[in-house]
Amino acid sequence: MDFEPYRRELLAHCYRMLGTPDEAEDVVQETYLRAFRAYDRFEGRSSLRSWLYRIATNACLTALEQRGRRPLPSGLGAPASDPDAPPVPAEPGDRWPRPIPDALVTPSSADPAEIAVARDGVRLALIAGLQLLPPRQRAVLILREVLAFPAAEVAELLGTSVAAVKSMLQRARATLDAGGSEVEEPTEPEQRELLNRYMNAFTNSDLAALEQILRDDAVIEPVPSRSWFAGKATCVAFLRHVMGEPGEWHMTPTRANGQPAAATWYRGEPFGVAVLTLGKGGIARITVFGFPDLVERFAGTDPANRTITPG
Repeated sequence: MDFEPYRRELLAHCYRMLGTPDEAEDVVQETYLRAFRAYDRFEGRSSLRSWLYRIATNACLTALEQRGRRPLPSGLGAPASDPDAPPVPAEPGDRWPRPIPDALVTPSSADPAEIAVARDGVRLALIAGLQLLPPRQRAVLILREVLAFPAAEVAELLGTSVAAVKSMLQRARATLDAGGSEVEEPTEPEQRELLNRYMNAFTNSDLAALEQILRDDAVIEPVPSRSWFAGKATCVAFLRHVMGEPGEWHMTPTRANGQPAAATWYRGEPFGVAVLTLGKGGIARITVFGFPDLVERFAGTDPANRTITPG
């Protein structure tokens, strides 16, 4: 039996559950191993797709029992009040989500509707919100709201009742609704322009240019750190400490979690990936994942390969 046609969507599902691409890929591999070993017992009472989702979801739940949640800094407390103070360092037990390249979860189909749905399902705000939920609530929300599985099928998949599924879904929705409203996105050309202006501002160490494209309600989350910053004035004050001199930052455009992103080098060394949440009027959120190993995954290792189109 060929399971490969389901790999991309199963990877996206496991990523939503676990919050990191590497762990998601490991669980997909585990799912396939379990499926191959158990296929002779597959009786066809459900579709092959549903059966694979059952295996993958339960593998994710087992992993979450061992590893716990992965919040962003904004899920750990209030924003920092002093942008001039050093960011609060991560604690030894902190576990952070990581971005996923669009290429891993976007369908190979050129259908714009399918691509839009795939991107919406891995938005960074969604992934961060899911980390606030207990594992089974997380699974119910993903299966019902993102994948549109019927309540009865979700109940069977999780070995529970329809009433329990409805109750968990209601609690999960309430938790996510308390986290804030979605930002209305600009058009694709506007997104490209904002990304280019962001990259140019850092490359040229032009804080005034960066300030122009930040919304008044902008947020910056530097990971790994427990500090985060809210409001344009506070964000600009924080950025003043990190902009550096012209030419110290180099960036190349990419896409992560269905959003524009920039793979980043600092003084010629891989630094990480910045994921931009864009809204009408500019940049609403900058989530900076300061993990150097991400650069190779998103853009290779040579900063000379960067591509910046003037905005």
